[in-house]
Amino acid sequence: METLGGNVSTTDSSLPIHTLYAGGFLALDTDGWTVIIPILLIVMCFLGLVGNVCVIAVLLYNASKSKASLIHSLILNVNVSDLLLLVFSVPFRAAAYWKSSLYLGWFVCKTADWFTHTCMSAKSFTIAIAARVCFMYASDPAKQVNIGHLLIFAVLTCSWLVAAVLPLPEWFFTDARQIQTSLICLMNIPAEAQEIMGIFVKLYPIFVYCIPFTLAFFNFWRAYKQCQHRGTKTQNLRNQIRSRGLTLMLLSVTVTFCILWLPEWVFWLWIWHKPANGPSPPQAFVAIAQILMFSMSCVNPLIFMVMSEDFKEGFKDVWKRLTSKKSLNGSDIQDQGAMDIQDQGAMDIQDQGAMSSDGMADSPAPDPESSEQPAAMGQVEQSSSQQNFGSQDSKENPVLPDVEQFWNERESDPADQNNDPIPWEHQEQGTEVTEQNTKL
Repeated sequence: METLGGNVSTTDSSLPIHTLYAGGFLALDTDGWTVIIPILLIVMCFLGLVGNVCVIAVLLYNASKSKASLIHSLILNVNVSDLLLLVFSVPFRAAAYWKSSLYLGWFVCKTADWFTHTCMSAKSFTIAIAARVCFMYASDPAKQVNIGHLLIFAVLTCSWLVAAVLPLPEWFFTDARQIQTSLICLMNIPAEAQEIMGIFVKLYPIFVYCIPFTLAFFNFWRAYKQCQHRGTKTQNLRNQIRSRGLTLMLLSVTVTFCILWLPEWVFWLWIWHKPANGPSPPQAFVAIAQILMFSMSCVNPLIFMVMSEDFKEGFKDVWKRLTSKKSLNGSDIQDQGAMDIQDQGAMDIQDQGAMSSDGMADSPAPDPESSEQPAAMGQVEQSSSQQNFGSQDSKENPVLPDVEQFWNERESDPADQNNDPIPWEHQEQGTEVTEQNTKL
């Protein structure tokens, strides 16, 4: 909400004595802001949508494989809040900056600021609960913090109900009014509601910003001390490392959220507690405060993906599953084509077999002479090849005449030499004959 010139009577000096813009409307003096700010918001919307969809897909994929975890449910709630802001709040805010006189209807006018603060408050409460669960896990990493689905649903529902009820005064006192020739969303506070709004503007930042982040930092500090006090040489070293990584990741999300949301609360306090003649917030500060507030929806997925090994592995698994489905679909098409080709080939082979059987039935019986001729031709070819092989060996390795005569005499009667049952007697007779010859 932004200031609008034009004084109205108020009964509480703590309230601004002027009417307030609502629904993201801001009367900008320079035309450059009307181009730069919508472009930045649209770019953040696109990047945030991609990042949050990836994180939600990883969380749902992990939940389908194992039992639901309270930490994962809380992180999922944070990403759902970011997704709602990027879909239903950022585009309307960009349209309001692009054309200040744009009127998007009574419902959008009434619910724009209320919906934005509801989502931001739900994120704040969720982070405070996640800090408490993180401390419970860090105090005993070996014991899993398992909570039933019904209790998880009850916790998330209560956080959203409280976040939706607290900013209801913005819903009640926002309305469209005719300013010159156009309808503009304004925060119109009647005189009888000034005291109620005076209490609301003081307590609302305390309940949705100060208390949740104070509790979150206190629990993260206790969780980090638990991680540091435990020795490294324990049986639960892996659980200790995981609890420390979880604590640092959630602490990074909390610190970033606290810093990026702080300028919006500075603007809130400045507007609602500005003196009658005091200076209004600069337009550049108002625009930067809103951009930083919405940029948290882009930063959260990046922190989860960079600092968590579980998210990295889950993202790889989801990506492999998506790519494997595509490859399986392609392989099914190829297999179907191959089956079609095989079926066609089998049909062709059957047709050829039928044709050959018909041809054999019609052809006359072969002559026995014709079957003997190929055998004779084969023997001739084999003998000629052996002769050629022998001629090649004789050319390469010539045989001496004495050696050739010795082998011819030995091969003349091989059956007698091989089948002699008493070769040693023949050897003795041969020796006796040789001795007689030598005596003679």
